[in-house]
Amino acid sequence: MATKHEQILQHIDSLPIGEKISVRQVAKVLGVSEGTAYRAIKDAENKGYVSTIERVGTIRIERKKKENIEKLTYAEVVNIVDGQVLGGREGLHKTLNKFVIGAMKLEAMMRYTEAGNLLIVGNRTQAHELALETGAAVLITGGFDTDERVKRLADEHKLPIISTTYDTFTVATMINRAIYDQLIKKEIVLVEDILTPVSDTVFLNTQDTISKWYDCNEETKHSRFPVVDQNLKVHGMVTSKDVMGFDPALAIEKVMTKNPLVVHRKTSVASSAHMMVWEGIEVLPVVDDNHRLEGIISRQDVLKALQMIQRQPQVGETIDDIVTNQFVDITEAKGEAYYQCEVTPQMTNYMGTISYGVFTTVVTEAANRVLRFYKKGDLVIENVTIYFIKPVQIDSTLEVHPKLLELGRKSGKIDVEVFNEGVLVGKALMMAQLLDRT
Repeated sequence: MATKHEQILQHIDSLPIGEKISVRQVAKVLGVSEGTAYRAIKDAENKGYVSTIERVGTIRIERKKKENIEKLTYAEVVNIVDGQVLGGREGLHKTLNKFVIGAMKLEAMMRYTEAGNLLIVGNRTQAHELALETGAAVLITGGFDTDERVKRLADEHKLPIISTTYDTFTVATMINRAIYDQLIKKEIVLVEDILTPVSDTVFLNTQDTISKWYDCNEETKHSRFPVVDQNLKVHGMVTSKDVMGFDPALAIEKVMTKNPLVVHRKTSVASSAHMMVWEGIEVLPVVDDNHRLEGIISRQDVLKALQMIQRQPQVGETIDDIVTNQFVDITEAKGEAYYQCEVTPQMTNYMGTISYGVFTTVVTEAANRVLRFYKKGDLVIENVTIYFIKPVQIDSTLEVHPKLLELGRKSGKIDVEVFNEGVLVGKALMMAQLLDRT
């Protein structure tokens, strides 16, 4: 039976797009406390099918597919620009497909404005009216209002007209930044992207006997299974090592590993890989907030995902991308390789010298490249120790010399020295675990 929290989520999910939601209303309809209703609404907001807007309230919005993450709803635009909705609230859930900045004559502006657009413009009432009639929403910058007839027109067409105190340039920058951040998030592969769903997962019950494990092993050729109770709550994991030598009639819960490590849908694949390597785990159960089984991920799933990430083009540029894009491979006459990296303004701190975080990225990137040269595969950084670091100015060129100290089947150790104009400015030691593709 579904919990109250799950019942509320199902109720919210069933509401029509654009429906207004309140804590008191949900609590009254489903007969739950307002605290329970509030927590469920917040969870729905995190899941992306509810949006809370200041001075407007909470509304049901369309859940965006991951491949369309670069598109925003009008409700999200209101949040981004700290806007006030002047009219057309019923259209806040709609997704816009293009921004148009109205910095031109009216006739030219309308040539660029189409249905589903958002016109960003100042206090030009006629432009507001024509945009709404075209099927586009309006964002008024500078904190200006508009005529009452325009607000009524927005309500009739169910297209939002929004006012913000920011200027046009700032608004365009804020919206662009929001889309850019979403593109970066799009590149991060999560557990939910690769998990084997519970409907396809073979699992055992706490009341099953060891003989059931042998049946599952014979059927699937796998040796690791989650153990759940009647409510699908995960209580343990059982492997071939756990059942070996025990009576087949013995209950699974007597031999299983209790309180196993688990991950959630929103856990990153990189984090799951680290957990698997660190703990030597082949399979991880995926659970919800109530610890109920939602599926599993295997080491093979994680490796395939990491390989896919490496092949994908970078869309949103992170700080790591800025640093690693500066790397240039240099091979000395005697055959030793090192890397050059220029210190750009984005890589510095408030004093104008290279930041500690960027220096750590420089060190780890150089060490990663050396390890990948010897071991074709993926790795997880286990430890980075920086012995010292000296200030390095903007526009300086660093020479990064990584030296492989030790390389095993599953781990590596690298010493890294960083020079600027022949002077040693940093020294570090990095250890990493290597992911076994088999």
